Amino acid sequence: MIEKLSWIAVFPEIILCVMACAITLVDLGVKSRLRTTTYALTLLTLAAVAGLQYLYASSGGTLYALGNLVVTDAMGNWLKFFATIAVMVTLVYSRPYAADRDMLRGGELFSLSLFSLLGMFIMISGNNFLVIYLGLELLTLSSYALVALRRDHVLATEAAMKYFVLGALASGFLLYGLSMMYGATGSLNVNEVFRATNSGLINPQVLTFGLVFVVAGLAFKLGVVPFHMWIPDVYHGAPTAVTLMIGGAPKLAAFAIVIRLLVEGMLPLWFDWQQMLMLLAIASLLVGNLAAIMQTNLKRMLAFSTIAQMGFVLLGLMSGVVQGNVYSAANAYSSAMFYVVTYVLTTLASFGVILLLAREGFESEEIADFAGLNQRSPLYAAIMAICLFSLAGIPPLVGFYAKLSVLQALVATGSTLNIALAVFAVIMSLIGAFYYLRVVKVMYFDEPITAAAVSAPLDVRAVLSVNGLLVLVLGIVPGGLMTLCAQAIVQMLGT
Repeated sequence: MIEKLSWIAVFPEIILCVMACAITLVDLGVKSRLRTTTYALTLLTLAAVAGLQYLYASSGGTLYALGNLVVTDAMGNWLKFFATIAVMVTLVYSRPYAADRDMLRGGELFSLSLFSLLGMFIMISGNNFLVIYLGLELLTLSSYALVALRRDHVLATEAAMKYFVLGALASGFLLYGLSMMYGATGSLNVNEVFRATNSGLINPQVLTFGLVFVVAGLAFKLGVVPFHMWIPDVYHGAPTAVTLMIGGAPKLAAFAIVIRLLVEGMLPLWFDWQQMLMLLAIASLLVGNLAAIMQTNLKRMLAFSTIAQMGFVLLGLMSGVVQGNVYSAANAYSSAMFYVVTYVLTTLASFGVILLLAREGFESEEIADFAGLNQRSPLYAAIMAICLFSLAGIPPLVGFYAKLSVLQALVATGSTLNIALAVFAVIMSLIGAFYYLRVVKVMYFDEPITAAAVSAPLDVRAVLSVNGLLVLVLGIVPGGLMTLCAQAIVQMLGT
């Protein structure tokens, strides 16, 4: 571990910020309907940043910088690498869709995506309450604008308003909770908060009161019950390209701030926050799966599915400490990290197919719109089926191993309660399999509504094919990614 003031730690963030501003200015002179120059510059920037993050992550070092305001470690660098790739893939899928709906009149889609990614980077690297909060606000403010990008669309405008109001409320919860923790511990630094809470000299009632608000704010960002109200409406109302931007990479940043705040900063309060996460997980699995069964709109179905999937992530996070022992922490948190990464990968491909089938004036977001897709395009039907089977947790796809790793982390604790939770999660997964398999049935056994062939630009076809293949390949050989997550979490816990 190296502890010193260094701009090296934030070099990728500096590049991203400078290029986001430069691309915004360059776009003023771009006349192309598809914003080809802006698109190319954005992808080149993201590729360069992803390359830097890969180098940082591979080095394996931990660096505290800017007066301990930020930390760059293996976990953070890998999450930033995956988030960058997710935003790249999202923009590749989104450009044809956005062009058909007149969302590329300016380059806001690209510049706001870069600023939202910068917010994610700041959240992931934050080692100070204010830095984490500033990153969160940069991400959410960019997201509000993205949801409202179709100015003439009533549903998008309504979704943006709901997102803004509920997001402001959640930010208030989180900020109030962090202010309570600051008042109790006298520090905004995550490491110093850990030392203060571990000393046993602070009134536990004050700490618990602040912790409730912190967990409530984090629960909103993860989109878990009962702070899930925005997820179905925003997923449904936002343009599908923006739905993918909100439902993909930000989940990695949300996972990171849960780790930074609860594990690195408030681990001595494990008994309180693990109980809260357990209740949130149970409610999310129950409400998410049961509500998804009743949906006819695919985007709303996937929104409720997201709530249930985040419930699994919380199960991993709440099984790290058992009776004061942290022997299972690395196993539990790495299983949660693996789950989030693979969930984002699967979400990218599933929404990529939805975007691909959308045409000018037609959204293709109802389950009935996928009728007979196998007869129109066996490739895209297969990719969608792979994603749905993976989300349902059917072997040998990566979603099965993600669920298995979380269940194994629960059972390995030896706690009767955790084993009961694992059984409950399996039952909920069986219920959830119904609504995923229903879509597969519609794609393969129903008569197609239209005989129109499915066409897509070469870059979209190539990326979507690789995306779908990764969901399958990582399910067959998950060891590499699992080891990467385990090593990153072990290093984070060690510092």
